[in-house]
Amino acid sequence: MSKTALIIVDMQNDYFPGGKWTLDGVEAAAINTARVLADFRQRGLAIIHVRHEFPSTDAPFFVPGSDGANIHTSLQPAEGEFQILKSEVNSFQGTELHALLQREDITNLVITGAMSHICIDAITRAAADLGYNNTLVHDACATLGVEFNGVQVPAVQVHAAFMAALAFAYAEVVSTDTFLSSR
Repeated sequence: MSKTALIIVDMQNDYFPGGKWTLDGVEAAAINTARVLADFRQRGLAIIHVRHEFPSTDAPFFVPGSDGANIHTSLQPAEGEFQILKSEVNSFQGTELHALLQREDITNLVITGAMSHICIDAITRAAADLGYNNTLVHDACATLGVEFNGVQVPAVQVHAAFMAALAFAYAEVVSTDTFLSSR
């Protein structure tokens, strides 16, 4: 029988208002992530909190040991929930995530968190390449606007482009309401 785990990626203080790298829509994403988290807790399913710290104190955000690198208070891990510390974009790289999932017989992942176009993209693609079945809860993810070659791309378009790409081949991409109503 397949087992499912919720993975919450990088929902840390520096991404929230007052932090060093505030994301567009992060508060709404946190509310939706909290709804999914409550569902997993109520059903007794595996929950994995991924937290990023850069390896240097010169980092622009997620500085080791700083309050900004802590998981946001609205999504604090509970006793018995797994925690993974990473220092790379891909949550599998240099961590025990894959070994943990294998040890717990997890085959299905539900992914939420930040940033849509970086760490969420990386974990979703890597998980699919490793054979996991992914569900990505799009409105429980946040990102920010970017610039490329003089073109300003608003966060809503960055998010939509990455969700569309991931939906094509790497995950079932659904809203929080759709995910929770399918339970």
